[in-house]
Amino acid sequence: MPVLLSSLLASTDEHPDAIRIDDRATSWVELRRLAGAVADDLRGVDRVAIDATASLHTVVGVVGALLAGSAVIPLPPDAGPMEREHILRDSAPGALLVPADAERREAPDGLPTIPIDLARRSDTNHPEPDPAGIALILYTSGTTGAPKGVMLSRRAITACLDGLAAAWQWTPDDLLVHGLPLFHVHGLVLGVLGPLRVGSRLHHVGQPRPQRYAAAAGSLYFGVPTIWSRIAADEPSARALRAARLLVSGSAALPATVFADLTRLTGHQIVERYGMTETLITVSATADGPRRPGAVGLPLPGVRTRVVDEQGRSMPTDGVAMGELEVCGPTLFDGYLNRPDADAAARTTDGWFRTGDVATIGPDGWHRIVGRAATDLIKSGGYRIGAGEVEDALLAHPGVREAAVVGTPHPDLGQQVTAYVVGDALDEADLIEFVARQLSTHKRPRQVRLVEALPRNALGKVQKGRLRAD
Repeated sequence: MPVLLSSLLASTDEHPDAIRIDDRATSWVELRRLAGAVADDLRGVDRVAIDATASLHTVVGVVGALLAGSAVIPLPPDAGPMEREHILRDSAPGALLVPADAERREAPDGLPTIPIDLARRSDTNHPEPDPAGIALILYTSGTTGAPKGVMLSRRAITACLDGLAAAWQWTPDDLLVHGLPLFHVHGLVLGVLGPLRVGSRLHHVGQPRPQRYAAAAGSLYFGVPTIWSRIAADEPSARALRAARLLVSGSAALPATVFADLTRLTGHQIVERYGMTETLITVSATADGPRRPGAVGLPLPGVRTRVVDEQGRSMPTDGVAMGELEVCGPTLFDGYLNRPDADAAARTTDGWFRTGDVATIGPDGWHRIVGRAATDLIKSGGYRIGAGEVEDALLAHPGVREAAVVGTPHPDLGQQVTAYVVGDALDEADLIEFVARQLSTHKRPRQVRLVEALPRNALGKVQKGRLRAD
């Protein structure tokens, strides 16, 4: 039977700096004992919520809940009242985990509170929960409606982490460094549960500033494109990463220009990977294989992928044909909480998950993610145009710092290519011509809008729905 937190439970390491979250650290043994005290208090609690700040309290609380077999509902610390109320109402947790010093205040949200006390320890031996049990319920927003609760089993998380450990040659000798939020797959599953399963040390740097990444002296680094772009713009910090073993980017597409800048400054070709909350990580480049800008590699062990057209027919794996990516394998979620309708819409009759992402698969099996079907596949004048390709062309312009491309209504073409660009001393006509010289004429933007900034979410993903709405 797979044990999710196998390395943590087996460790005898009392090194005081094994797990560091910003300015607080603990050893493996102490983390297990701290979490054990939380687990003692959670007996009989089926689901528990926690304000998932980037703190040692969050790590202790999440690990304690997993030891107890409780499903964890991480609450984004910056969630507005409406979002928070929806998540708590929909998930119906039995309690809220809070730092011990906050427990004495009035209980928020009308829930009973359970303290996370960093002065309490327990050596209770909690039996390993059923691997088919739900470990996490992560809320993710779609294109419409309120966020949905994605139920992830212990078995699925274990399969994902074991696949990544093999692909990235991730071992107990590594020191993982990142500064990612602890309420998403990237920061929580990969960035916290990963080290606790693999046995590597962890340093969460708090705010993910380039200087903090550089000073951490890690061997393995996780980041989203926004972080990597900032590091590439900070040459001393980027050069400090030369001593690392592997740099990994995910959660959004990494611009080819950032890939090239990091290669030049750090000496590393960054590893790109692909996944979703519902699928965990399914496709990745490997530590000992090639890396290609704009491509996310091959399926992890046990994962199958295919690209289909609007009628569900398989498309050729020629690296050109674009269609919706579908995924099948051991890392898939168990379903949307309280949403059988959404489950049915997201799965095919033969058991594949519809990702909603547009991709191509090459003859060698390498995947390239074009973007979301709803926002990144533009159908213009009978052509299918990938927004990412146009964005890469714009980013090659020396004056462009950021670019986002969407399809907007056009009376003749159906949709036109519209670009939103952040940069210095730019001219719309010049940018349109610049793209037309690099790509087919039909892929050039019909309109370029110069903006001060692009709307992004907590992981740095551009919120294209807001651009289209504007």
